[in-house]
Amino acid sequence: MSGGWSALLVLGFSIILSLDIHHNSDEWRHRRQISAELMIRNGSIYTSDSSLPFADSMAILHSRVLRIGTYSFVKQVSGDGTKELNLEGKIVVPGFIDSHVHLIPGGLQMARVKVRGVNSKHDFILKVKEAVENMKEGSWLLGGGWNNDFWGGELPSASWIDDITPHHPVWLTRMDGHMGFANSLAMKIAGVTSSMEDPDGGTISRNADGEPTGLMIDSAMKVIDSCIPEVSVEERRQALHRASKYALMNGVTTVVDMGRYFPGVPIESSWEDFSDVYKWADLSGKMMIRVCLFFPLPTWSHVLDTVKSAGRKLSQWIYIGGVKAFADGSLGSNSALFHEPYADEPLNNGLQVTDVESLYNMTVKSDESGLQVAIHAIGDKANDLVLDMYKSVATTNGKRDRRFRIEHAQHLAPGSATKFGEQGIVASVQPDHLLDDADSAVKKIGIERAQKGSYLFQSLHASNALVAFGSDWPISIL
Repeated sequence: MSGGWSALLVLGFSIILSLDIHHNSDEWRHRRQISAELMIRNGSIYTSDSSLPFADSMAILHSRVLRIGTYSFVKQVSGDGTKELNLEGKIVVPGFIDSHVHLIPGGLQMARVKVRGVNSKHDFILKVKEAVENMKEGSWLLGGGWNNDFWGGELPSASWIDDITPHHPVWLTRMDGHMGFANSLAMKIAGVTSSMEDPDGGTISRNADGEPTGLMIDSAMKVIDSCIPEVSVEERRQALHRASKYALMNGVTTVVDMGRYFPGVPIESSWEDFSDVYKWADLSGKMMIRVCLFFPLPTWSHVLDTVKSAGRKLSQWIYIGGVKAFADGSLGSNSALFHEPYADEPLNNGLQVTDVESLYNMTVKSDESGLQVAIHAIGDKANDLVLDMYKSVATTNGKRDRRFRIEHAQHLAPGSATKFGEQGIVASVQPDHLLDDADSAVKKIGIERAQKGSYLFQSLHASNALVAFGSDWPISIL
């Protein structure tokens, strides 16, 4: 890392002993016999404890904080084998917890063609051209992260790259994960024609003549995704390693992982990663960060069976979190569901990617089974739909500490922010999306809606909502 991180040490240790130990107790005499493996001294250690907000020294044993305080106090648990680390004044903070990531997709994307941050049509095409130069004929060019708003808003078309990719099917996803871009060869392989109907919850973009442009929105992405060769187990294991290292470089030691589940992606992918990657890494001693896993809502009964047989905490590294679904798409893809139409598409209010009845039924059953439910909702109508549904489910199943989550909660209708606090809904938000949308939100939904109803973090907090912050990596960069 660069910049200010050079003076900041982030540790993912857990505190198992109190800051203050009573010297006259039997417990104290027992603990004096324990020798720390590592002593950290001469630092500014943030403790998160109001009685001692900062300390200069800390002792570590078995990856746990044994003692923290002054050097003389911590020194008492050192022994002949204790190593010392002089921080020379650096700051130490607990490891960060990212409440919403897609860990393996992020690791995979790190090894693919990078079109994130490209700010011109010319450079976008050049990235594709450079990527295919050394590729084997017939192999797929995969990648993602492009944002058409960075080059003025024009959406890419297959015609941009067809002449430079005649022998390579191309599939590049937009940065929000709710739109993908295919060249003509990829569409031919997938059987995409002008007569193909839009799937439920998705749109195949077409030009004025009705011909597909190469853009697939939300559940329409499965038309192309289903034709792409499955990523090997070894590639996914490497992706986990790559992503975990990247997380640690940024001080993140625990993540809530929403997996490879996106509209149009098979629901089995999350379970394949669970068995082939996470459980393998755990048994092999290769886990580097802690993960809380969410699985596709349609598989709630499978999640329940797993919890019943193995518990929620599978190890010190893996925890079963709950289930996730989608209510709508994204703002950048004009598929977030709004009460009013898009300013730049007056006939478009967005997409409802899951019908209300099935969403309600699966949520009722999941909640009744004690599973935490998280639903993606970006547009104001989608958020209202989920808030109303959560209220109905809570009434049906009775009062308890269930902590329903709404992922993103980006655009809210007047009065909706207060419902989060009233209903005890977790608003899982990603502030970095505000930076991504800063130049496009006004164009898409108008200045009044953008200013009054978007990214209402303070309003959510003021309404006593449970607000959880995350990055949504690789949708956003850590």
